[in-house]
Amino acid sequence: MSYLRALYKTYEENEAEVGEVFTKETKDKKVIEYTLLPISHTTQTAHIEMIINQDGTLYDADVIEKINTILPFTEKSGSRAGKNYVPHVLHDKLMYVAGDYVAYTGEEDKRDAYLYYLEQLSEWCNSPYSHPHVQTIYNYVKKGTLIQDLVERSILHVTEADLLRSKWDTKQDGDKPPIFQILAGAQESAFVRFNVHVPGEVIDDVWKNKDIYESYSHYYETKLMERDICYVSGEQLPVTVRHPNKLRNSGDKAKLISANDSTGFTYRGRFKDSFEAANISYDVSQKAHNALKWLIERQGKQVDGRIFLVWGSKNPSMPYVADDLSNEVFTDFNKMLAQRDAMLAQKADTKKVLAEQHSQIISGIKKNMNIEEHDDEKVYILTVDAATPGRLAVLYYRDLGIKDYFDKLLTWHENCSWRHTRKKENEWVQYFGSPSFYTIAHTAYGPRPNDKVVKGVMERMLPCVLDGRKIPIDIVRSAIVRASNPQFYDQSWEWEQVLGVACSLVRKHYVDKDKREDYSVALDTENTERDYLFGRLLAIADVLERTALKKEQSTKKEKSDIRTTNALRYLNAFSQHPERTWLTIQKNLQPYQMKLGESGIYYSMLIDEIGSQFKFNEFNDVPLTGKYLLGYYSQRHALYTKKEKNVEES
Repeated sequence: MSYLRALYKTYEENEAEVGEVFTKETKDKKVIEYTLLPISHTTQTAHIEMIINQDGTLYDADVIEKINTILPFTEKSGSRAGKNYVPHVLHDKLMYVAGDYVAYTGEEDKRDAYLYYLEQLSEWCNSPYSHPHVQTIYNYVKKGTLIQDLVERSILHVTEADLLRSKWDTKQDGDKPPIFQILAGAQESAFVRFNVHVPGEVIDDVWKNKDIYESYSHYYETKLMERDICYVSGEQLPVTVRHPNKLRNSGDKAKLISANDSTGFTYRGRFKDSFEAANISYDVSQKAHNALKWLIERQGKQVDGRIFLVWGSKNPSMPYVADDLSNEVFTDFNKMLAQRDAMLAQKADTKKVLAEQHSQIISGIKKNMNIEEHDDEKVYILTVDAATPGRLAVLYYRDLGIKDYFDKLLTWHENCSWRHTRKKENEWVQYFGSPSFYTIAHTAYGPRPNDKVVKGVMERMLPCVLDGRKIPIDIVRSAIVRASNPQFYDQSWEWEQVLGVACSLVRKHYVDKDKREDYSVALDTENTERDYLFGRLLAIADVLERTALKKEQSTKKEKSDIRTTNALRYLNAFSQHPERTWLTIQKNLQPYQMKLGESGIYYSMLIDEIGSQFKFNEFNDVPLTGKYLLGYYSQRHALYTKKEKNVEES
């Protein structure tokens, strides 16, 4: 129940946001709306909007785009399915709101649907919690001419027998009218929402009117009779057995809490009835589920139906554990990691400096997020997925103090940090830090793994950050294999990204294994580990040949792409048989060394220097570990940095 209490508290802390409609842009550039729903309200996609005059007559009607509409509902209508004809209270499908539905469809078995709707709406209008706009809508729908009015305005279309058309034949009837363009099924499935027209006044739409939200919430409280102890709040409150759905999207039927099987094995043998298993009050259930829906729409990461969510109790916006450091929240931390590598290169006393920086980063992030005064705030991490179409399972849940959360997050980014390269909108973007879980999945199992693989990797990586577990070795090995095969990639930047991610994972793996923190982008010339030295040799061979090829290209009039170097072509073979493959690479280097002249001598001296650091019995064909990638990257980075510095000085 702890996650429900966390969601309940989140709703209470953010009650000022209730009913406020916000927008955000999705990855495919679509703008969507979301809101923290009031109690006893849900959302539904509407197809037709009808505007009613204050005297109960129809002012206008039109087909609208598929937009989610906030509407009041009951416990029963919120979980209706199949032939369970239970109406919502205000906005609903044609079969409920149209008194002439049977006359235009011939479906006699649905005659009572309208009567139930009218009775329910009448009860609200006659209560002390009625609202003038709701009364106006009731005065219109009780006339029972809704479909007739829509047909007269050519919103709905009928056959010669005055029955609603089930389909539209474009060959015989021409272009589809709007209602057939937005509906997947027949016209009978259209959902109608109502609005009120007040001449000369600008008023809130009925589905956005907070006064109507509040009046219905108070009204529905009077309908809740049975009270019992709530397992979440510990208070005697009205209870419910029907809990909301539509948590991940408007069409989601999966529920977190459900017990509709009193004869099967849902709780039989352990509890007498469902209340003993989970007795949740209506108020807590509504607030917790509405908070979860709001958080998912606001900031949830969804992969193949699985939701990954991180939020704060008082400040919902929290840097997500699976993101990389290109996030603006970590701008300062990104810079500090780059400074750390520079200090390591200079052999500075980094432990004291980094300890101070670590404290500064936490304080800086908390200040930027306006949570400096809330040291007692909790951070919640939740993962949910649907085991079946009707059941939503909590796969992972943790709650941490905010300082503890940032400590774990920043420790992860420190130990798994590397210099990363990616291409974004035709520009090269570089940052220091750990890669996102999504990027790790694409590196280890890419370049285009399916969503099931991605969500599996994300789930397995969460405990590595929050519980201090080691990165699964199969993910590390897979990343090393892909980084050792640059021929897999059509674009050089794709391989560069994979190489950076592989170095991050290898670094984290050996930080955990060897308890060392000095593996970094900065070149460590005192590191005499066999794999690291072999990686350095490969980097020198790569840079030497590439430099010679560029020099040769500059003398030609026609420019063309520089071909792949021998070092990269033999990269995979080198990782498996380093001694034998190095002899082949070195033979192929000789003509390029001659082309470079004095520069070639410099590279030859570096090769000799590294070769002298090998122990005699370690220069062999034993396959290399992932450490060779660290040596390769660091040596190559050092050579290119030195070259850029020389160019600037000249």
